[in-house]
Amino acid sequence: MKVVIFDFDGTIADSFDAFLRITNRLAREFGYEPASPEAIKRYQNLSSREILKQSQIPLYKLPFLLRRLKTELGQDITQLQPIPGIRTALQTLKTQGHSLGIVTSNTQSNVEAFLQHQHMEGLFDFLQSGVTLFGKGRIIQQIIGNNQLDPASVIYVGDETRDIEAAHKINIPVIAVGWGFNSVTALQEANPTCVVQTPDELVEAIARL
Repeated sequence: MKVVIFDFDGTIADSFDAFLRITNRLAREFGYEPASPEAIKRYQNLSSREILKQSQIPLYKLPFLLRRLKTELGQDITQLQPIPGIRTALQTLKTQGHSLGIVTSNTQSNVEAFLQHQHMEGLFDFLQSGVTLFGKGRIIQQIIGNNQLDPASVIYVGDETRDIEAAHKINIPVIAVGWGFNSVTALQEANPTCVVQTPDELVEAIARL
């Protein structure tokens, strides 16, 4: 049996449009240009670090921007929907005996509100929230150490290059999902263990690992 750790936004929750709407609304206040459809397509082919550079968001403002994003997202969190098919995939993995968890840079209140509204809270054994943008590897390492897990039995699932980078840092398998923010091309260039295009493929990939 595996311990499967999921990213939240873009992997479980279909929150991309909400994040984009809020980010563009806050653009003038935080000193960056709103993202046009053309810019979004370009960003989806870049790594997370490259996106930060090209967005020209002042780095000292980034923590404050992220805090506002999460706060405003909380106002709409119950309006978000799960990625189509992900609920069934999670239920299948749980039935198979795998332990499921979430590690996310979103807030605990947002994630818990979403899971409760979608009647999905019983699917997860643990939730670690409020992680920094590039701090997921350290948190997953702590989960492994605190629970005396075999790293070979732990799989991380995410939709961005930073998720792949986090897994590489601690040498655990990582499955990149092609339905989130980063394009499949960008994900493949980051060298995940594998890339899947649908939640059904995700279940199959976990069975093979």
